Amino acid sequence: MKSYMATNQTVERKWYVVDASGMALGRLASQVAAILRGKNKPTFTPNVDTGDFVIVVNTDKVVLTGKKLEQKYYTYHTGYIGGLKQIPYSRMMAEKSDLAVYEAVKGMLPKNKLGRQMLTKLRVYKGAEHNHQAQQPVELTLEK
Repeated sequence: MKSYMATNQTVERKWYVVDASGMALGRLASQVAAILRGKNKPTFTPNVDTGDFVIVVNTDKVVLTGKKLEQKYYTYHTGYIGGLKQIPYSRMMAEKSDLAVYEAVKGMLPKNKLGRQMLTKLRVYKGAEHNHQAQQPVELTLEK
């Protein structure tokens, strides 16, 4: 019996819309990352990008559990000397909630060329509107 190995030519991709209202940030990110990797398909192959496209809407309604809103920081470096910046998640979720979801999903994907390729299939929007109606995305409900 032979094992099935997917190739780039045999992969069929679908578009999904995920409503993030009321979901915890980490749970949302881990489930979206699994769909981007293709782990929800029986044709999953670790060395091939078998994942689907995911559109995440209503990121301004994502919640953080516990005291993370006050205690957690988004940290980045500008590249200049002394350029370490920290933004509290309370401000991050108020101003750039789409970036918070994007970075959370990015952190749960592989750190290589394949992971960067998977990340290009993610679209994140603050509100309920998106401009991907031409792709006929399917509504997907994730576990809360």
